[in-house]
Amino acid sequence: MRVEKVVTSGTFNLDGGSWAVDNNVWLLGDDDQVLVIDAAHDARAIADAVGERNVLAIACTHAHDDHVNAAPALSELVDAPVLLHPADDVLWRLAHPDDRPTDTLADGDVLHVGGTAVHVLHTPGHAPGAVCFHVPELGVVFTGDTLFQGGPGATGRSHSDFPTIIDSIRHRLLTLPPETVVHTGHGDDTSIGAEAPHLEEWIARGD
Repeated sequence: MRVEKVVTSGTFNLDGGSWAVDNNVWLLGDDDQVLVIDAAHDARAIADAVGERNVLAIACTHAHDDHVNAAPALSELVDAPVLLHPADDVLWRLAHPDDRPTDTLADGDVLHVGGTAVHVLHTPGHAPGAVCFHVPELGVVFTGDTLFQGGPGATGRSHSDFPTIIDSIRHRLLTLPPETVVHTGHGDDTSIGAEAPHLEEWIARGD
């Protein structure tokens, strides 16, 4: 089992604004099969990174358009279902009014790739249906835009809430082993141990 990163570039659009962004697309798998975490901007680049491997699913950390704008096209290219927590349907419809996710994700779900368990953690706040994917066997968690190096994801736009993301991080992420590597939706990796001491600073700073 290995983790691979594909960085794609495009825009994030919400509440009438548009921002240029680089997104981390994560591939979790082995030589035969792979789970794609988020489908950002460039379906062809992601499919090329997958190669001939079987894609078990495209698992979305949340439905802001920069994380799902390539999901339907990638789904067709690699013949794989798109999975999303239903609480993010309102955001998905902004990106894809004429397409639907294939299936849902729920807190406590366990996905399997290459014989390895991937645990779904519902971590609302940045988005109502935001989830993280914890892989205990590898000591990693994929946090999307919930937790970054330096603090929580932004909560200043529609369908976000600062107290909720703090609660999610406190109870669902900072309880993981401190050595757990955090693979984020944008930017560099961090670890649970590196971020945990700063929780009160984030609360004081606010959103």
